[in-house]
Amino acid sequence: MFAPGRTMMDAADGTGSNKAAGAAGPGRAGAKVLVVEDEPSLVATLSYNLRKNGFDVVSATDGAAGLQAARRDRPDVVVLDLMLPKMDGLEVCRRIRGDSDVPILMLTAKGEELDRVVGLEMGADDYLTKPFGMRELMARVRALLRRSGARRAEGNGGQITAGAIEIDPRGRTVRRDGADVALKPKEFDLLTFLARNPGQVFTREQILERVWGYDFFGGSRTVDVHMRWLREKVEVEPARPAHLLTVRGVGYKFVR
Repeated sequence: MFAPGRTMMDAADGTGSNKAAGAAGPGRAGAKVLVVEDEPSLVATLSYNLRKNGFDVVSATDGAAGLQAARRDRPDVVVLDLMLPKMDGLEVCRRIRGDSDVPILMLTAKGEELDRVVGLEMGADDYLTKPFGMRELMARVRALLRRSGARRAEGNGGQITAGAIEIDPRGRTVRRDGADVALKPKEFDLLTFLARNPGQVFTREQILERVWGYDFFGGSRTVDVHMRWLREKVEVEPARPAHLLTVRGVGYKFVR
């Protein structure tokens, strides 16, 4: 649902004209958004507003159909509800993430931190709690598109080596002691950002701005959660990290 007291037309007009919305995208008009939501009125509202703002829209009303549409239509962003029939949003997110690094914005009627953390762990890039306004949703979709475009552009850098860790930004792969390490997209972005700036200490707020984007709506705990996951995957001893170090009272740094 959208914020109370706003009609579909009000919500659309509040985000700006088609021309302005197109300019706010990732440098290309007509980015494709997949909406996976089982509430017909919300599907209609989201589709209407996204199209008014210059996006192409495809939709699905259950999890299984949403997964099929993600694989068939290759969207630029997925707006995914948590509670879905046939296959819940967390499972859809997990399977989509296994196929690609398409940005995923998860919608949930629950406000508990656990639901948000589990969604992020499954590979979601951002979350939005119902009820919400169309301006906020459009801002998040555009932010995900911008970050996705920036990530692809940065992927052209050369390989980074730190001890037994090998990072290939172009292929978006990581190896430790010659073995592949499976990282979620945001984990890879975090590792690559820090590894490209060895020895430099970044606050959580700086990391959020550089990795998630300045308009990310989550809190700094997001950085701590991803850092913990990352250490468990790339460090030999996660409790005594050799590369991903905490600088007490400040933030984090990477040591080669």
